[in-house]
Amino acid sequence: MRPDSPSPVIPFLIACAGIATFSAMDVLMKGLSIDIGAYNAVLWRTGAGTLFSGLLYLASRPAAWPDAATMKIHAVRALFVAGMAITFFWALARLPMAEAIALAFVAPLMTLYMAAIFLGEKIGPRSIAASLLGLVGVVVIVAGKLGQGQYEAEALLAVGAVFLSAIFYAYNLILARRQAKMAEPMEIAFYQNLFVTLFLGLGAPWFAVPPGSAHAPHIVGAAILATISLLLLSWAYARAEAQILATTEYTGFLWAMMFGWYFYAEPVTLPTIAGALLIVAACLIVARKTPQLDPIEPAAA
Repeated sequence: MRPDSPSPVIPFLIACAGIATFSAMDVLMKGLSIDIGAYNAVLWRTGAGTLFSGLLYLASRPAAWPDAATMKIHAVRALFVAGMAITFFWALARLPMAEAIALAFVAPLMTLYMAAIFLGEKIGPRSIAASLLGLVGVVVIVAGKLGQGQYEAEALLAVGAVFLSAIFYAYNLILARRQAKMAEPMEIAFYQNLFVTLFLGLGAPWFAVPPGSAHAPHIVGAAILATISLLLLSWAYARAEAQILATTEYTGFLWAMMFGWYFYAEPVTLPTIAGALLIVAACLIVARKTPQLDPIEPAAA
């Protein structure tokens, strides 16, 4: 950071608040995914989010509508966000929050290989070693559960679903770089909600179930929290370097531990903490090695 650069303290704290808000949304989405299924939870949340973010977007009086190229990237990224959200919240309904969040931290490591495949970037030995360290962290978490005999077959499938979600998220980060240069945060929030709802709506005749009145407050609350989180993170990433703010992602594990324990009585085991620390250490090694010249627009699931 240059001597005359503004202090990153405020953006850092705002980013932490954005992660906390997003973690609170996970609490609501976990309950909805258990009650009405991940598909319906995401469908109705993004539907409500479309209305909420749409009002804010129109109130901002955009100077022009997105051109064809921008609309295309909105749609493509929304497709990956839809897959990421469905798989993650399906897993979250079957795993403790802390474990799901810890396993999802492998996404930045997967981004390395995504960047090599799609952007032609080279992966150095240090990055490969960091990836292996992250893999050890995953093994520690899963082995800890297997050793206690607490994993049922469906829970093991949930671990696989988290990895699939992380793959979607990793490519989503690559798309987010391009999208952030083409559109403002409020526009991104609106079209992301809109396109995810449209994509999921294709399966509505077979899978959609109207939510009950008891679920409505949670759906609206989750939509509002997701939008607020996206705006907070977007504000922060526009005012501080991504390499400074990226570490705020890992505060999500602390919120997941606390919220999972408070709302769902989920214990946090030592293997989960140890595995999370190994994965976070691997991600920090990669972050120190990889220069982040462009801000990455945060991706709200």
